[in-house]
Amino acid sequence: MKLFGIFSTKKASSFVSTIDEYLNRIDTSLIIFKDGVRSYLYNDESEFEKSISTMASLEAESGTLRREIENELYSRGAMIRYRGDIMRLLERFDHILSIISNDLVQFEIEAPSVPQELKKEFVKLTELVTMAVEASIPGAKAYFSDPDKVSETTHRVYFYEKESVKLSQAIKRTVFHDMDNLKLSEKFHLRYFALHIEDLSTAAVKVAEQLSVMTIKRSL
Repeated sequence: MKLFGIFSTKKASSFVSTIDEYLNRIDTSLIIFKDGVRSYLYNDESEFEKSISTMASLEAESGTLRREIENELYSRGAMIRYRGDIMRLLERFDHILSIISNDLVQFEIEAPSVPQELKKEFVKLTELVTMAVEASIPGAKAYFSDPDKVSETTHRVYFYEKESVKLSQAIKRTVFHDMDNLKLSEKFHLRYFALHIEDLSTAAVKVAEQLSVMTIKRSL
């Protein structure tokens, strides 16, 4: 039986709805992440703390939804052929949530001092990495509803990932080559945060790669 046939049945509609709900939580977490980084950079402590709190709630909700999805996968024999791939896709998205949550917490714990002239660059980097993840979400949804459209959406992930890497490298180059007023420890600190924000785009590529593999298997 084709995958599209399995997930287009009436019985599977609640399963697909739960998948959509889970992916919507990922999408919301990206908005919270962007707001959180901006709030930190521009010293809005109240909004930053709210972002961390909201992110914790979203993580918990996503965990509950993931368990529901896993239970459904293991209780339906018709899905056994696709179970492993769907589980790996969920793991990729879970990793994204972990990066987002950990990055915000590390901003709160380590309180990096970001020079005024780099704040816009860090905001732009955050926007690019979140766009990479955002581009993967329609592809993930399409896999369950309209598989032929998966490749139409995931190619954007690679574009935003490349732009993220370029900007992250530009930030690090500026820090080490042009900011003689900073201590070496401060430079390493800024490099650390640029690298960890950039990691989100790499995680998005892992999702796109997984979706590509799943789509090829579906066509066999």
